[in-house]
Amino acid sequence: MSQSSSREPAIRMVMMPRDTNHLGSIFGGHILSLIDLAAGQHARRIAPKRYVTKVMREVEFIAPVYVGDVVSFYAETKGMGRTSVTIIVDVEVLRGFDSVQTIKVTSAEVVMVAVDDAQKPIPILP
Repeated sequence: MSQSSSREPAIRMVMMPRDTNHLGSIFGGHILSLIDLAAGQHARRIAPKRYVTKVMREVEFIAPVYVGDVVSFYAETKGMGRTSVTIIVDVEVLRGFDSVQTIKVTSAEVVMVAVDDAQKPIPILP
């Protein structure tokens, strides 16, 4: 059983046929965009600002994702700077008709920067 069952995901999605690549699994770029979305949601919980992605560190896919998988994106704060927050996003799927199998897909370190309307960095906390 996964340890993340006690954590609340930043986002959770059911993968649909429109998200597949030509090999029949979910397109990696789609998972990357959802990692970005989960990191942004987590950053906004820290402080309600506008955030942009500065860095997404190496992402290694260790298991495929398929249509019908329920994908959870668990985010936690790794560190904070004056204008940025570093977030770890762990990606897991629940697979099977009874969602009985939990499989780790990947993890990513994402740096989000708070910006103003002119896209200039601003302090996260007053």
